[in-house]
Amino acid sequence: MSDKLPIDRRQFLRGAGAAALAALLSSCGLADLPPPTGEGGSGLASLPTRTASPWPGATRTATATGTASPTPTATGTPAGTSTPQTDMFGSPLQSPPESPPGPSPTLTDTPAPTPTPTPPPTPFPAGDPTKLGLFVGWYHPQIMDLVATGNVALLKTLELDPNFLRDVKTRSPGTIIVGRVTLGQIDLNGSDPAAEARRAVDAVRPLALDPRREGLVDAWEGYNEPVPGDADQMRRLAEVEAERVRLLADEGLRAVVGNFGTGQPPLEWWPAFRPALEAAAQHGGYLGLHEYAAPTMWYHTNVPELHFYGDPGHEGWLTLRYRKVYRQYVQPWGLDLPLLITECGVDGLVGDRPGPPGRGWQDFAAHWAELGMGWDTAGNYVEQLAWYDRELQLDDYVHGAAIFAMTAFEEWRSYQLQGDAASILQQYLSVHPVH
Repeated sequence: MSDKLPIDRRQFLRGAGAAALAALLSSCGLADLPPPTGEGGSGLASLPTRTASPWPGATRTATATGTASPTPTATGTPAGTSTPQTDMFGSPLQSPPESPPGPSPTLTDTPAPTPTPTPPPTPFPAGDPTKLGLFVGWYHPQIMDLVATGNVALLKTLELDPNFLRDVKTRSPGTIIVGRVTLGQIDLNGSDPAAEARRAVDAVRPLALDPRREGLVDAWEGYNEPVPGDADQMRRLAEVEAERVRLLADEGLRAVVGNFGTGQPPLEWWPAFRPALEAAAQHGGYLGLHEYAAPTMWYHTNVPELHFYGDPGHEGWLTLRYRKVYRQYVQPWGLDLPLLITECGVDGLVGDRPGPPGRGWQDFAAHWAELGMGWDTAGNYVEQLAWYDRELQLDDYVHGAAIFAMTAFEEWRSYQLQGDAASILQQYLSVHPVH
């Protein structure tokens, strides 16, 4: 595929509309107005709490909480283009001048000027098959709107209700579903690797072998974001993961190994993990990695700022780190091992970064506006995800990337897509078919 894709949503807005919009704002005297703010002056309105909706027909009661959508919208009016307020700018119809001596002239009503309509942002154009997917913490109806496009490449889920899983597979048979259960952190200091592997498998076995879920979950994660402290602990982790792969395979199940956090592990430790990669390749499994960055998704890569094209020469230490792993180790070893980015997105918790304090993408509205991206915060985030998708599309071994998060629990509310960002993402997915 060419690394120079058709004109995208942001390029259209910048190229075709930026000059006209600037002229309009200047003529109205509005070019220097501050951006809209919420109660805290952050550029986002306050986010109310929403109770999770249980899956229709589910027997459990959902207790997790999420958030409503952020205020900025894909179709909203850019700052400074609203109708002037009378008390700020004066009445648009000034009083007529005092009449001169003599007969009074006949006055007619002066029509109010017709406001110039603000065009909505241009939709994403059609493009190559997407590899983007979703991380799901709990069910929300908007999830199914995205799934119904048939173009969600990967769905990693803590929501394991069989009705939900079956509906996803019915609407989008090509979606790879990865299941995860909460295990706690792994002990790599001296515990028995075989025992740690059994603990991980025992946690998923009742769910995985339940006939109601048969054939619905494609692979199971193990320990989330393990943190080996040195190469010896990396070798011990490889033993755990290789054994977990074999135990799941004995049950007819597949594994996702690794699931390392962003920027982890050090590249020179990958040879110690090779036994786990070989086991996964042998038994039809996947390698799982997390890739986050902040204040933009291309931070700590060799990608120029506001560069929205994919290029196979791009690599990074946070996002696009996977290319270093495959080019330096997995491919030279001759392993045919598909990769799943089981979590990705903007995460302000990454260390040693520029920009303001923050966690999820919603916290970076002002910073992105300062970079020249404007105040369409949800659209700005999806455009960064679209850039990441273009990079993924260049690598056949990447099978999907789950955006964290379509729904998540309260502490992760600033990461959530539901609302405007999910609607924009739905439009993007609809014109980037998986098949």
